[in-house]
Amino acid sequence: MTDIFERLTASELPERRPPSLRALRADFGGQYVGAGATGVLFSATGPVAVIMGASAAGSLTAAQTASWVFGVFVLNGILTVVASWVYRMPLSFFWTIPGTVLVGQSLASLTWPEVVGAYLATGVLVIVLGATGVVTKLMAFLPHSVVMAMVAGAFLSFGTGLVQSVSSNVLVAGAMVVAWFALTRSATWSKRIPPVLAALVAGLAALAVTGGFTRVSGPAAELPLIGLPELVAPAFSGAAMAQLVVPLAITVVAVQNGQGAAVLNSAGHRPPMTVVTIACGVWSLLVAPLGAVSTCLAGPTNALLVAMGERSRQYTAGMTCGALAIVVGLLAPLLVRGLAVVPATFIAALAGLAMLEALRGAFTAAFSDSTGRPILAPLITLLVTISGTDVGGLGAPFWGLVAGVAVTYLLDRRQ
Repeated sequence: MTDIFERLTASELPERRPPSLRALRADFGGQYVGAGATGVLFSATGPVAVIMGASAAGSLTAAQTASWVFGVFVLNGILTVVASWVYRMPLSFFWTIPGTVLVGQSLASLTWPEVVGAYLATGVLVIVLGATGVVTKLMAFLPHSVVMAMVAGAFLSFGTGLVQSVSSNVLVAGAMVVAWFALTRSATWSKRIPPVLAALVAGLAALAVTGGFTRVSGPAAELPLIGLPELVAPAFSGAAMAQLVVPLAITVVAVQNGQGAAVLNSAGHRPPMTVVTIACGVWSLLVAPLGAVSTCLAGPTNALLVAMGERSRQYTAGMTCGALAIVVGLLAPLLVRGLAVVPATFIAALAGLAMLEALRGAFTAAFSDSTGRPILAPLITLLVTISGTDVGGLGAPFWGLVAGVAVTYLLDRRQ
């Protein structure tokens, strides 16, 4: 296994040495710090809300939820800083969102220790998939337009959520949209202040004026402002292994890492996917005792990191994102309490505005065929992905990929 690992990763060694402190100072800039902050801001709102939903479905305690948040931010933040620095590209690692939804559903029949045991087994499986070269072959097999159509379908709910939030809470969400547009129109100011941060401030101000904040209640009210994570002793059961391990590994390798790789490739980066996959497996083992779901290369966050600036300097946005993620994780109890006081429309509007540029890029890459041929696969992939289909515990993005690949090889390439 060691020989296989060395052979597969030899071609993925960094082309240059990591940047020195002097180079880091030269490459950092306001827009890169802003992009990193926006990436963390996005991850700390909508995706954390998914964790909160899964936690509520499984009746986890507030302390267990805060420990989960601690794990996905602090440990993954460390990996993000190191990987972005070593490879000189934004490599943001967070957690599998569809996997989180799957965990929330499984907690109806599994205990929390059994889920943690499945996390550990998933980490081992992901390492094996990376070390044996399966991931490299999979990435070469998947058509780029199909992967980007899956990304577009997965991101589309953020856009529709933005529209719905404005229609249901026009004062708060509308103020956020106006602030975003006002700053986006200015080429000068949009480079200094990320428009999403302006939307955040405008939304908080609108909530204060309209009295839209709610009181902290339920388990979140029991949390201290700062607390230590709670370790979970794993339990291994056949039911948990059958129900979670393979689906979780697929969401990491084929869905989430596929999104992340597609986004980075579209921006001109070449992520080392064998190394990335093995790192995801190793970190999944590290975060599991904290109750944190498996680590992955984050598609939406990386899309935000590459949305602006020079490609050669975007790694500093990744390092900023990782460093701020560590801070957010250390304040996990405070974050859980904070999300309990803002309405869902606020989170939906913020996430939607943050994802607009990434959504536009995904659609462009999916449906811009340079050959001019009428290809059907991206459309089929998009339709299946947004359908919400869930078969065998595997969500619509996975089946969208399956459908898109099938149409590509059975119909589009024949035409």
